[in-house]
Amino acid sequence: MTYQETLDWMFAQLPMYQQKGVTAYNGKLQGIQSFATHLGEPQKNFRSIHVAGTNGKGSSSHMLASILAEAGYKVGLYTSPHLKDFRERIRINGVMIPEKEVVLFIRENKKYIERNHMSFFEMTVAMAFEYFSKEMVDIAVIEVGLGGRLDSTNILTPEISLITNIGMDHTDLLGDSLEKIAYEKAGIIKPYTPVVISEKQKETTRVFMEVAQSQQAEIIFAEEMINETYSTSLLGAYQKKNIVGVVAVVKTLSDFRVEEEDITAGLAKVVENTGLLGRWQLLGESPGIIADTAHNGEGLQLVLDQLSQQEYDQLWMVLGFVKEKNLDQILPMFPKNAHYLFCRPNIPRGMDADYLQKKAAEFGIMGKVYLSVSSALETAKKEAEKNDLIFVGGSNFTVAEVL
Repeated sequence: MTYQETLDWMFAQLPMYQQKGVTAYNGKLQGIQSFATHLGEPQKNFRSIHVAGTNGKGSSSHMLASILAEAGYKVGLYTSPHLKDFRERIRINGVMIPEKEVVLFIRENKKYIERNHMSFFEMTVAMAFEYFSKEMVDIAVIEVGLGGRLDSTNILTPEISLITNIGMDHTDLLGDSLEKIAYEKAGIIKPYTPVVISEKQKETTRVFMEVAQSQQAEIIFAEEMINETYSTSLLGAYQKKNIVGVVAVVKTLSDFRVEEEDITAGLAKVVENTGLLGRWQLLGESPGIIADTAHNGEGLQLVLDQLSQQEYDQLWMVLGFVKEKNLDQILPMFPKNAHYLFCRPNIPRGMDADYLQKKAAEFGIMGKVYLSVSSALETAKKEAEKNDLIFVGGSNFTVAEVL
C-alpha cells in the first residue's frame, strides 16, 4: 500500500474516538498490552514522561519536548489528535515520523491488527512506541489520549507523570464530576514515581493525594515549588498555568541535565522546536485572524478571556462544534456583541450548523449558517474591516479545516 492507502485503511477500518465518539472508546488495556508484547515491549526501551489532564496537556507536552531538545536530548513526542497530517502525532525533535515508517509498521502488523480488532488509537500508540524504541530516543513525552487510567498510553512506566488542569469534558466516559474525572486522570500515577500537578484545584486535590499515597508516589503541586516567572512563545495568557507544571517536571526529573537557559530557550521556541499548531495561532493580520482548538468549558473560558483583552473594532466568530458538546454549558460564555458564522466541521461527529444557530439564539447569540468552515471564514474575511478580529474555533476539527 502507498502512504495514502495506508492512512485510508487505518481511518476506515478501525474505530477512532475523534470520528465516532463514545462507540470507539475501548476502555481496556488488554488490547494494547497484548500488542506491545507482540512487538517485544518497545515501551520498555526508552524513558518517558506521561502527561494527562483536561486542558493544557498538549501545550505542556510540546513545552517539555522543546526544553529537553534544547538541553541536547533526542526527544520523542506523542500527541493527539493531529490537525493537518497524521504524522504530527509522532515526532522526534520536531520532525514527523517518515511516511515510509507508517507504511512499514502497518504492513508488518496488518494481520495482527485485523485479527485482534485493534482500535485506531491502540495501533497509533503502538506505532509511536515502536518508532521511539527503534530510533533510540533519550526520552519521550507521551500525551494521554483520553482519561488516563484506561488510556492506551497507560502501559508506560515513566520517570515522572504530569497532570494539568481538570475540567468537565468527556463526561459520558470519565464521570460527571471533577472528582470522578480526576480519579480517571490519576490512573497514570505509578508506584514510587513522582507526579506533578500543574494546577491545585480544591475539588481534585484530595483525589490526587489519595491515589499518590496509595502508590507511594511523591506528589508535587507545581505552584508550591516554582516561584520564578517564565514566558513562552505560545500566545495566550492561559499558558502561565501550564508553564509552572512543565518547569516543576523538568526540575524534578532526575538523571537529565537541564540548565536554566535550556528552560528559557525551550519555552521561547516551542513552535519552532516541535511544530505545535492550533494554540492561539495567528493566521492573518488586517483583519487579525486567530484560531484556537479549545473546545471544553474551562479551555474556552480561558480563550474567551484572552479574546476580551484584544483590541479590535468588531469581532467575528467562526464556530463549529461536535455533536456531544454541552451547548447549555458553553454558549453562555460567548460574547453577544459579535458577528457569528455557524458551520459544521466536516466529520461524522460534526454538529449540525442549523441546530447550533437555534441553540445559540436561545442565549441571545445571533448568527448565520454556512455550508462549510471555509465558506464561513471566507465570508468573515470579505466582510471584516482591517481593524476587526476574526476568531476560528469550537473544535479541533473546525481549526484543522482552516489550517
